[in-house]
Amino acid sequence: MHSQRRLISVLLTVIMVALIIYGSNGKLTVKEPENPEEETTWTSQKETIYVWYSDPDLESYVSSAAVSFGETEGVRVIPVLKTTSTLLQDVYEATMDPEQKTPDAYVINNDELEQAYLSGLATEIQNKSGMINEAWYPLTALSAVTYHMKMVAYPFYYETSILVYNKDYIEMWLRQQADRAALAAEGYEEENEGGGWSENCVGEDGVPLTVEGLLKFADTFDAPEGVDGVMKWDVSDIFYNYWIVGNYLIVGGECGDDNLNVDIYNNETVDCLKTYQELSQFFFIEPENSDSETVLQDFMEGRLVFTIGTTDVVKKLEQAKQEGIFVYDYGVAKLPDVSDTLKSRTLSVTNALAINGFSEHKDLANRFAEYLTRSNTPDFYSKSGKMATALQACRGDELLTTFMEQYAASISLPKMMEIGNLWLQLEALFAKVWDGEEILPLLQELEAQISTQIGEE
Repeated sequence: MHSQRRLISVLLTVIMVALIIYGSNGKLTVKEPENPEEETTWTSQKETIYVWYSDPDLESYVSSAAVSFGETEGVRVIPVLKTTSTLLQDVYEATMDPEQKTPDAYVINNDELEQAYLSGLATEIQNKSGMINEAWYPLTALSAVTYHMKMVAYPFYYETSILVYNKDYIEMWLRQQADRAALAAEGYEEENEGGGWSENCVGEDGVPLTVEGLLKFADTFDAPEGVDGVMKWDVSDIFYNYWIVGNYLIVGGECGDDNLNVDIYNNETVDCLKTYQELSQFFFIEPENSDSETVLQDFMEGRLVFTIGTTDVVKKLEQAKQEGIFVYDYGVAKLPDVSDTLKSRTLSVTNALAINGFSEHKDLANRFAEYLTRSNTPDFYSKSGKMATALQACRGDELLTTFMEQYAASISLPKMMEIGNLWLQLEALFAKVWDGEEILPLLQELEAQISTQIGEE
């Protein structure tokens, strides 16, 4: 009888350990016990941290990193997927509730870092290895996680916009240009048909280097049947528009935390928006029919030569190629400059791993955060579809390298809480400019609004 009970006890222990180690989906994950007091001695001896994130695409990568780090360090890392749009608020509520497990680290957008830091939910990182520097990350990533000269999170992955083009159509245009040049040499037609184009507005590979290059392409391309337009993008979303003004419309400076560094109404921004308004007259894009999904579908069906995409475009296009939906070759390039003298600059959002200032395991949380954001980064895109901020993540991949170059040249979304509605304000301004409204009063009004919101020192 006693031996039977002992056998049952051993079996129950084995089953409990198996349930703790293995998730119901068969993946090697760590499952939190329903009652902490019933944890076995085996689990209670290990230091445990909880890491929260809200994007399901990260699940495979974060879970794998948690297991490998836990095995190496002899600790427990429990990833918690919170499918919510208010993660920071949820972190606060869990931290303040003694009945809940305090998240020790969590993934956050860089524009929320001021709020997180000032509320104590983010703290200055330890960076014990010293590898959170420009040798491992572009300056954009470091600026994105810096608040008043302190790095308050670990840069993880990013979002920005980029020019996407149909390689087949580009090659077709290059052949057309070569044919025209040959005819011009024989005196049959003007070599520079259309006239007046700058010499360096298009690269040798046919990709426009300036907005003028886009217009030259549109004006001189003998499009095949089925091509509805040379270029189309989501003109209703500021993320796809900001490159036009990004180098000159300044709110918060490089780190997005300086309320004295605001410069909206200036000559360069005015000139950039004039160019944007000219594009509206040239490409005739209707905002209500230009959402990003519709535009990408048009591109995949060969109706467009150029569009503007975000970091997930490569994954979507590759999947479409595998499914036979997208039959063209494609490439990505940095968005063209506004002109020979006016530079473009895209907007970027950096997702980072913050360490909860109320955590009782900050040292372990810092070690895992550094491990998560630097380990296996070459596999990060294939596992998650996200672009890692670490420079080593794109080495050897031409597409990812181009995205990294665009990100490195971008400006981060500001952190200042007072201008949390900046995104909506800019979208409203661009919509009015696209519709032909006068630019100067629109910029003056926006600068006055922003100055009032941030106040004066």
